[in-house]
Amino acid sequence: MGSFFHFAILSYVLFLSGFFVDPTAATGRKLTELVQEQPLILKYHNGALLKGNINVNLIWYGSFTPTQRSIIVDFIQSLSKTTAAAPSVSSWWKTTDKYKGGSSNLVVRTQIVHEAYTLGKVLKSYHLVALAGKVNDPRAINVVMTAKDVAVDGFCMSRCGTHGATRGVKGKARQAFVWVGNSETQCPGQCAWPFHQPIYGPQTPPLVAPNGDVGVDGMIINLATLLAGTVTNPFNNGYFQGPATAPLEAVSACTGVFGSGAYPGYPGQVLVDKVSGSSYNAHGVNGRKFLLPAMWDPQSSTCKTLV
Repeated sequence: MGSFFHFAILSYVLFLSGFFVDPTAATGRKLTELVQEQPLILKYHNGALLKGNINVNLIWYGSFTPTQRSIIVDFIQSLSKTTAAAPSVSSWWKTTDKYKGGSSNLVVRTQIVHEAYTLGKVLKSYHLVALAGKVNDPRAINVVMTAKDVAVDGFCMSRCGTHGATRGVKGKARQAFVWVGNSETQCPGQCAWPFHQPIYGPQTPPLVAPNGDVGVDGMIINLATLLAGTVTNPFNNGYFQGPATAPLEAVSACTGVFGSGAYPGYPGQVLVDKVSGSSYNAHGVNGRKFLLPAMWDPQSSTCKTLV
């Protein structure tokens, strides 16, 4: 099955929008050096967006504890649940409603657990496509999550996750997919910042992870980035800035911003739990708290934060 990729890469020089980028890599949080500032405008390229009710199918590759899985499931369920206290995950997600076409309601449907490492512990991009293809659901986003002991081609070196789509062949519709890796033991300073001391840039103290798991709370940040990019630019012709081979998208255009007053190395002002001392900016279902990155608001043409 043919495929193309949007590569999600992570930058800790942080949140201005002009980057030097590898032409083979695109979308997400950038690791590469910032070289120039450009106007922050995401152009609509007239392609299809993912709107309406969308299933999210989860493929767990490797060892995840039940608690780790529940944190990620609760986050996805929080995107479309409006019952959480303000500021909420759902209010963050509603910014995607302002992109042409209306709202995108995400609901977890199917979960597949691959604890036996059937493809080994070193994966290539085509392995991710194969795993994502385990569920045939054209009105869905298939999300592959790899455990902390699974190495993926380019992981930590140039990306913390990817989003893309399989090409429609033989009458089959294109299938959107996302991959996110757990960076806890491989590169938390790159893919789990600000919950870990950064490898590069200003050495500000790390924040306390809201769910007590640096790797999984880091995955939430990357998953949020990629899900927003998927619904607003699923097939590489939606909303983005820059070249289609290396676009800045809804959240990756606002890299490193989590609260007001953010600047390189400082995530901005966020909320702090009085009991645990953990940092967050969004309430979710089941009493969960999450730290979510800023998202570009097409109405104001600014990076919108919850706090």
